Amino acid sequence: MPSASSPDAGPSAAPSPERTAEVRRLSEQMPRFMRLVHAFKSLPAATDGRDRAALVLLFPLTRIGPLRQSALAELVHADPSTVSRHVGWLVEQDLVRRVADETDGRATRLVVTDAGRAAVERLAEERTGQLCSMLTGWSDADLAALTGLFGRLLDDLTAALPSDPRSLTALPVPREKP
Repeated sequence: MPSASSPDAGPSAAPSPERTAEVRRLSEQMPRFMRLVHAFKSLPAATDGRDRAALVLLFPLTRIGPLRQSALAELVHADPSTVSRHVGWLVEQDLVRRVADETDGRATRLVVTDAGRAAVERLAEERTGQLCSMLTGWSDADLAALTGLFGRLLDDLTAALPSDPRSLTALPVPREKP
């Protein structure tokens, strides 16, 4: 018989006090994590001084492919005007170009250029280097456990978001390969 703290417990099962305490600890750590992520995103990219907040938009465009700007804003859960400003900068820097949307000639899709792909690779290498430095005291087993559990948390958070089945957020976003 499943206990309230096991994954097999039904949604109506009351969680144990220990489980509730751990969930509370996690919920108290999440705002700190989000502030730290925001702080890192606000730093200029060390490799070339570019705006990191704009550059991170290249990652979903690289993974998923050409998107309308409105779909990109929805996908990254960002204000459309902020995404518009960042996309304008990416276009000016020749990291992204606008191409006509085949399904609607009035609309455009954003396509990552070769320079944009190179910028994604530089930023990924920079991010990997930073994390390697920060996690030097972690064992390989702890790092693997965090990576697996963090991916699971992200999947569950994504699944918990309300979404319109016609929207891009309803599409599975592939995890980046380890």
